[in-house]
Amino acid sequence: MKVSVQAVALWGKIAPSHSITAIMITDDQQTIVTGSQEGQICLWDLSSELKISSKEILFGHTASVTCLAKARE
Repeated sequence: MKVSVQAVALWGKIAPSHSITAIMITDDQQTIVTGSQEGQICLWDLSSELKISSKEILFGHTASVTCLAKARE
């Protein structure tokens, strides 16, 4: 059973900048991953109607994310 959880953003009055420097889409074409100049990685849901909605934002990098790659089994 798939459980859907809405992403919750916790910051002040202004959301963090996310100047996209890298982008990729997963093999199942349901998730877009973006890397930013500010060092964040964001996950976005992509619906079959091509509607994009935020899923997660990952902080922690101290430099720009300039490349994204998929892991292979």
